[in-house]
Amino acid sequence: MSDVAIITGASRGIGAATAKLAARKGFAVCINHRDSATQAQDIADSITAAGGRSIVVRADVSREHDVVRLFETTDHELGRVTALINNAGFTGPSGRRIENVDAQTLHNVFNTNVIAPMLCAREAIRRMSARNGGQGGNIINLSSTATRMGSPNDWVDYAASKGAIDVFTEGLAREVAADQIRVNAVAPGLTDTELHERAGAPERLERYMSQVPVKRAATVDEIAETILWLITESPAYITGAVIPVSGGR
Repeated sequence: MSDVAIITGASRGIGAATAKLAARKGFAVCINHRDSATQAQDIADSITAAGGRSIVVRADVSREHDVVRLFETTDHELGRVTALINNAGFTGPSGRRIENVDAQTLHNVFNTNVIAPMLCAREAIRRMSARNGGQGGNIINLSSTATRMGSPNDWVDYAASKGAIDVFTEGLAREVAADQIRVNAVAPGLTDTELHERAGAPERLERYMSQVPVKRAATVDEIAETILWLITESPAYITGAVIPVSGGR
């Protein structure tokens, strides 16, 4: 049986790149999406064409029953998960100050960026944990270098949610270390994805690029390579780490 990876929010951007690379590394991949069925199926088709195995599961990972169904479907169609990549995220519009943020935006940010990874981690641990008959595994959370500066005048609530993920990563790593589960986070810096356009700021990449020491944005493949390094090649003693992929910023 091959290793099995569940990647949330895998229909585009970092998630899609990670799904393709995981398949090339021999993982059977569950491609999760919430409302991007066509894009998700395109990723699955490309994996199949390359000789890999994948399924597409529509689920809103901020909803508990959807998370349970996501993992149960993966159990049935691919097998027990050995790698969870908590990639799904929500920023909301760029360029906002907290004095203008409504409660619904805050709920959306924290439900997707904090509660969803916790729910997914819960289901993964129930399957990976040695005490539950599992063989161990890896959980990777997507953080952000926004936690370092707080993203003032942009999205401080998003930065705060990623700060919560850093603490969750460190605490959970200690909690499940004896269960043969490693928990780490990858913190991308400025990255060339659709995120900026979806946040209503397509010029955001150019605006911040001069602040990056290497003078360019990361590619999604560079983030995916770090994720796969952590779950396939990194020393087994690395757990509880938050790895910046930031071009020095």
